[in-house]
Amino acid sequence: MAPILLNCLGNDHNEYIKQQVQVKNPHLDTMEEDILYHFSLGTKTHNLPEMFGDIKFVCVGGSANRMRAFAQFIHQELQLPGNSEEIRDICEGTDRYCMYKVGPVLSISHGMGVPSISIMLHELIKLLHHAHCRDVVLFRIGTSGGVGLAPGTVVISSKAVDHSFHPQFEQVVLGKVITRSTELDEGLANELLQYSTELQDLPTVIGNTMCTHDFYEGQGRLDGALCSFSPEEKLEYLRKAHEAGVRNIEMESTVFAAMCRVCGLKAAVICVTLLNRFEGDQITTPHDVLVEYQQRPQVLVSHFIKKRLGLII
Repeated sequence: MAPILLNCLGNDHNEYIKQQVQVKNPHLDTMEEDILYHFSLGTKTHNLPEMFGDIKFVCVGGSANRMRAFAQFIHQELQLPGNSEEIRDICEGTDRYCMYKVGPVLSISHGMGVPSISIMLHELIKLLHHAHCRDVVLFRIGTSGGVGLAPGTVVISSKAVDHSFHPQFEQVVLGKVITRSTELDEGLANELLQYSTELQDLPTVIGNTMCTHDFYEGQGRLDGALCSFSPEEKLEYLRKAHEAGVRNIEMESTVFAAMCRVCGLKAAVICVTLLNRFEGDQITTPHDVLVEYQQRPQVLVSHFIKKRLGLII
């Protein structure tokens, strides 16, 4: 039976787990082969320990183009040999996700929303397990709507919360609802916040991140094809969210936090705000400014990785 690791994360950021990445599925040991279908990888067709055994950092984000750009950026930041423009998509055999390996860093896209990132996470965690990876830290980097924050603010999530502001993720399994905690590692979040002070033009806060099921009605937008509420009701909901500690809204954090926690993986969610939802619903910021905003979580994660690898003091 595959070893099972329960939620045993401490608050001290030096207490990093030294065990191999774990899964919580005893049935995997009965399978002759595990096909990671959406990655176009498998335990018989690929030597996963050889390909991925040295991975220490995994960065995931929604956009395929953004995660390719991050892979190229981290290639340059780590001063690795070769041309960053020539990095290969390991998942080129499928059109679901992209994956790039850059030294000890894995950069993967996850699409939009809980269902898409959930599928990716199942196969990613199994991949790390089959590859015998150890001491892995996961980051979700992306964009979000701010709640009382100026555009361009980086939010490090202390908790991922649902529509009722509870730190939980509800998964329906065999017709029954299973509730899992979405608490994120406090020490890792504080470490990232400390590192943000070492970087210029990187306004950063720690706060709760609300995860919704869609971009429009679920986030209280007035500009969708459907809307059944008033501007006053929208603002009242956002005020309640802010009072509950919510500082940004996105669509993937709860399942990311829950799955990483169950499998004992240290994880952080780092998203930049593109607008203040108290001031509007549509993103009107010029494209070049948005591009710079979207790079801010990447810069912070890159700084963290270089610190961890001893490349900077």
